Amino acid sequence: MPMNRRALLRSTAAAIVPAIGGFPLIGRAANRPYTYGGSAWLGHYSAYIAIKTGIFSKKGLEIKWQSFPTSSDRMGAVMAGSIDLAGTGVVSSLALMAAGASQFKVIATPNNFGRAEGLLVRANVTNIAQLKGKKIGVTFASSTHVLVLDLLKQAGLNPDSDVSLINLPAPNLLSAYQGNQIDAAAAWTPSFDRIKALPNTRVLADDTSFSLYKEYSITPGPDVLLATTKLAKEDPAAIKTFLQGIFEANAMLTNAPEEAAKVLVEITGLTLEEQVNTIKQTGWYSAEQQRSLLVAPGSFVTGMQKLAEMLVSLKQIDKAPVVRNWLDAGYL
Repeated sequence: MPMNRRALLRSTAAAIVPAIGGFPLIGRAANRPYTYGGSAWLGHYSAYIAIKTGIFSKKGLEIKWQSFPTSSDRMGAVMAGSIDLAGTGVVSSLALMAAGASQFKVIATPNNFGRAEGLLVRANVTNIAQLKGKKIGVTFASSTHVLVLDLLKQAGLNPDSDVSLINLPAPNLLSAYQGNQIDAAAAWTPSFDRIKALPNTRVLADDTSFSLYKEYSITPGPDVLLATTKLAKEDPAAIKTFLQGIFEANAMLTNAPEEAAKVLVEITGLTLEEQVNTIKQTGWYSAEQQRSLLVAPGSFVTGMQKLAEMLVSLKQIDKAPVVRNWLDAGYL
């Protein structure tokens, strides 16, 4: 019998945290590049554009890109000290916060998305209740996992007995859905767009149906940018420059989506039209917006705290961390 979801998150966090407890603080060699951990998800668009268009290099900052298939893999690299900066859905970082990890800080949130991930079903399924007895493919310990659990709760369904949740890496959802191994798929872009485009398929719910979205504009796994505690001690100026580059890339995403799309299609595999649509349906935060989100009044931090408490109620983590303890807005 597979371990339950809370045990999965708890064991993952436990495995990662002790592994780096004694990580040495070694001085970085002069001009050595920093490494950013990302993927094809839109939360990494800003960093990818800033690398590929030379935004970072023009500011005297050399950033190397490293792809990871899941947020859990990426957070493992953060904890191991093998990357310096990263973007992630906040669910994986909240699990580590709950375990007491102190190897990273939340430094910003790059965007606000609501329609770039969701639950995809066959066209004859019109409500969540009709999924009873069905197999739902979802990546555990992810934002879509939280979305599915919340949607099931809203519909009065038990995730352990009324449906079968199948843990699948995001890249495998498309083939599993096409092969009828699953009846529904919870996915994020670009997999979300590819499954949505299949015949006889519809979006049953996206992140705007999430319980916390209307009040706090919080998705099931909002994107955050992280810096390692080690980097914060060794080179805080690099973090400030990194964020300047992120917000410059966000301006490009907001004001010139077609140009940004041309850079991004090489990593996402979307068509140019699909890529432009994904960019346009996402809000790209400016540097000015960050202070209201993270400092005063800090609505985003409040929303993250509510999300942490929800994860406890959904039996994803054992306790809710005090999210603000992991926030460092001093680089904005």
